[in-house]
Amino acid sequence: MSVSAKTVTGERADLLETLGKHRFFLRYTAQGLSDEQAAATPTASALSVGGLVKHVTAMEKQWMGFAVGGAAGMGADDNGEVDWADGFKMTAGETVEGLLKAYEEVARHTDGLLTTLDLDAAHPLPEAPWFEPGARWSVRRVALHLIAETSQHAGHADIIRETIDGQRTMG
Repeated sequence: MSVSAKTVTGERADLLETLGKHRFFLRYTAQGLSDEQAAATPTASALSVGGLVKHVTAMEKQWMGFAVGGAAGMGADDNGEVDWADGFKMTAGETVEGLLKAYEEVARHTDGLLTTLDLDAAHPLPEAPWFEPGARWSVRRVALHLIAETSQHAGHADIIRETIDGQRTMG
């Protein structure tokens, strides 16, 4: 069931609205860029607007996989690895239009899941040095993490975009 087909209220509506707002900021920042501009890294960072859209798309997909199926649902390859190096940059053949379309599809899927999943359902986090051993995250915590990551990277993208052509998301 799509979010538009079901009236969402309360906490779910707040989570979806906030996530949607920060997704908008990221998409708006990428709007109107050529593929070359979207791939550009004009700041001291190695980040690009297109690479950030790509990363946020993958991150959202992985975390919603976790929300549904735990660590096994995060979409690692057969060796349990995720391609972090290319996950932050546009690679040959990728376009800003294609990256934004993929982001839209993942967002639609996420919104559907956040409309229906039990926000209190929790899974153990995968073993990693940045997670507390034995910690568990609920679907609610995953949604909050998506909001934080999307917001942070929308800000990164805004700085990069302003460096490229002076456009700012706000102000």
